[in-house]
Amino acid sequence: MSKTTSTRLHSLDAVRGGALLLGIFFHAAFSFFPGDQFWLVVDSQRSEVVSGTAYVLHIFRMTIFFVLAGYFARMQTYRLGTGSFMRDRLKRIGIPLVVFWPIMMASFIALAIWGMIHANGGTMPENPPPPPPPMTLQNFPLTHLWFLYVLLVFYAVSLTLRRLLSVIRARGFVGNASDQMLHWVNAAGVLPIVLALPTAAAFILQPMWHPFFGIPTPEYGFVPNPIASVAYGTAFTIGWLLQRNPEHLRRAIRLWPVYLGAAIALTAYCISQIGLNVTYMQAIPEGGKTLYSVAYSLAIWTWTFGLIGLCTKMWSRESAVRRYIADASYWLYLIHLPVVMGLQVWVSQWALPAEIKYVLILGLSIPFMLLTYELLVRYTFIGWILNGKKRSRKKQKLAEIRA
Repeated sequence: MSKTTSTRLHSLDAVRGGALLLGIFFHAAFSFFPGDQFWLVVDSQRSEVVSGTAYVLHIFRMTIFFVLAGYFARMQTYRLGTGSFMRDRLKRIGIPLVVFWPIMMASFIALAIWGMIHANGGTMPENPPPPPPPMTLQNFPLTHLWFLYVLLVFYAVSLTLRRLLSVIRARGFVGNASDQMLHWVNAAGVLPIVLALPTAAAFILQPMWHPFFGIPTPEYGFVPNPIASVAYGTAFTIGWLLQRNPEHLRRAIRLWPVYLGAAIALTAYCISQIGLNVTYMQAIPEGGKTLYSVAYSLAIWTWTFGLIGLCTKMWSRESAVRRYIADASYWLYLIHLPVVMGLQVWVSQWALPAEIKYVLILGLSIPFMLLTYELLVRYTFIGWILNGKKRSRKKQKLAEIRA
């Protein structure tokens, strides 16, 4: 039986916000990767500790995000109705994508030029890299805002399928079948294994695949790459289905200590196979692609349910601090990349260990962005678009006094 609730789920809200914030930690590491450089900023110092941190974070951060995106999408669809949900998503997802994209692109171009000049002792290199090819539908740079575009695609597909099932009067049958499937799979404790199969197959079937980065982010083109479509589509779908009954999620995460132990072991195995030195032609030991693909896919889902379970247990009570950070996380993720890149350029030639510079970048960028959220976003029309309207401190205090 389908159930829904309009109560704010504080622990899941916090996990979703945390998944976005981990993206800042992930991108801040790029300039310190040992080996071949693919990033716009190249630091004079490199670190396998930093690249290892990024490797582990990338295994699960966006999968957790899309599981919870699917979970909350179904909840909001039933709470608001289809029409109001679509308008709400266009406001909170579509408008930020359209508004922030040109700002991000202009920032990246400016920072790339500054980075080249800074690395060349204050002058433009004699042979700068050639300009990028003209934008097409296939190579359009969505930047780190790709997740907004993919969310809109997933919303459109899920609502279309929902409508289609209603027209052919099969929604109840499909819903009941999914409930039964989740009941059996959760009872056996094998949900991560079942969900890992499509992603593992996508890895194995993709001939040009970079194993260090696992699920390649669909940041170029309006048709997401096959691996990301399968992996994140699976995550969004299972999130949607888990929301049908609160018992589904409780059963899915009940073995979280086991899942976390398995995730650590699987991650250690994957690192032992490819190392942490990033190269364009990164090789997996002969005949090991299938085993690595399966291990990595299992790591994705054991990390995902293990961490959701851990955080749900730790953060079951409402917390004003966690709620504030969860609200702020969307803004921070939208603006973080130019801020992080600027700091990467600034420290790139310093003769300090990479680990110290990495911590410094995070220690400066996150408080600064939180300050911009408080002053420019939380109680303004920007905050209304991103998170809904918030009462100012003054109005909130008046309400508390009257109460």
